[in-house]
Amino acid sequence: MPVGIEESIAQHGHGSTQRKFIFAPVKVNGHPVKLVQGFLAHRNATTRPPKIPATVRIEQSLWLGQGAAMDDTYSAYVNRVARLTLPDAYQSQVQHLQTSPKFQRQADGKVATMPFPGYSVITPPWKDDAENTEFYQGLEALQQQIGDRLPADFVIPLPPESFHMTLADLIWDSAFRHANENPDFEQQLRDRIAASLQQCEPQLVGGPPIYWQALGLVVMPRAIAVCLAPKDEAAYIRILQLRRAIYQNQDLIGLGIEQQYHFTAHVTLGYFGTLPDDRAALSEALNDLTHQWIENSPPQSLWVHRAELRKFEDMTRYDREPNWPRLEF
Repeated sequence: MPVGIEESIAQHGHGSTQRKFIFAPVKVNGHPVKLVQGFLAHRNATTRPPKIPATVRIEQSLWLGQGAAMDDTYSAYVNRVARLTLPDAYQSQVQHLQTSPKFQRQADGKVATMPFPGYSVITPPWKDDAENTEFYQGLEALQQQIGDRLPADFVIPLPPESFHMTLADLIWDSAFRHANENPDFEQQLRDRIAASLQQCEPQLVGGPPIYWQALGLVVMPRAIAVCLAPKDEAAYIRILQLRRAIYQNQDLIGLGIEQQYHFTAHVTLGYFGTLPDDRAALSEALNDLTHQWIENSPPQSLWVHRAELRKFEDMTRYDREPNWPRLEF
């Protein structure tokens, strides 16, 4: 039976204020823990939070999947992504920031969007996903808070209408340009994605709704995002089945499409421009932003109701034609 993520009411803050948080029945270092409960306890401590043990400390390899299978078990995934939003994770992550080449600030101060073409399988962007308006409105408000709190010119915000969750990266940038020297490449790609979706459709369609819970901010080397965790094991397994149908398609592999990243579900809010010098202050600000967002907002969940093949020319817009492959969960 799939393991559910328990919902509990926790006393939190001043007075009798009660808030609802997600507690995950998983283990850290062999001991049962409630990850988000512990996460909030760290943030409410009046003293510096205890360090995460070295055996579970955050490293860049968590993003790249080095030395591990690309897709985790359910409990391993929840453990890993929850730690990405802890204070010690921010302290580590901000030491490895890089300016994103996907945007360039011009001499007049304006930001130019750089070409970065490719294809991905994603949830519909907000502009085409009215069912998730409340969720994306919450992320838009958080994006505004990031701009107000973090150093000027540090985060280049993405258009909120482009917000989405990537389900499977396919091909991008120089690899796409090289593959596209074959005039039939894009049609072949679309045909083979259609075959993958048709293969997994009987197992994925018609089940209970798939919800992914926002955990807090996560810092990638060149971007800032909100990290997502599945509301239950069934939601996680169905997304993994979709990914495996894509990445194990031998015809797609023949086109050069391979899984390259450890799956870490997220919604990107912006990319990094001018990097600040004071990384300790930046880490503290990120911690405060996540804490305040969780304190002041109800639990935010994305309803993953559709997977679509989308093409992008840069990181601000994701397009599709009506006859391109899609799957309704």
